[in-house]
Amino acid sequence: MKNFANVDEYIADFEGEAKKRLTQTRKLVQEAAPEAVESISYGMPAYKIHGKPLVYFGGYKSHIGFYATPTGHKAFEKELSKYKQGKGSVQFPLDEPLPSKLITEIVLFRLAENQAKYGKIK
Repeated sequence: MKNFANVDEYIADFEGEAKKRLTQTRKLVQEAAPEAVESISYGMPAYKIHGKPLVYFGGYKSHIGFYATPTGHKAFEKELSKYKQGKGSVQFPLDEPLPSKLITEIVLFRLAENQAKYGKIK
């Protein structure tokens, strides 16, 4: 696994459709949770509120991995059922449209969940 200093470096390491999807996913997360702190964690882009995980995402050969912790995936179980999943992860194939609205809804859900638990960012 490569060590990336920041998300720009991470995304720059990809090309083609994967790079495009990573850029789109980043923008969706930043728009839904502008107060989230962006970093690299577990070797991939990570977003946190109050130092607590919000979502992560990563690029792969044939998909974008999206990680909204088990609670985010459980809350959207029906909507995510058409995608390959693991515990707390889902794969959005590069040859299918990126589910932008769903990603935004999941980020907003996780944001509300973190804010309810730790308070709003001022």
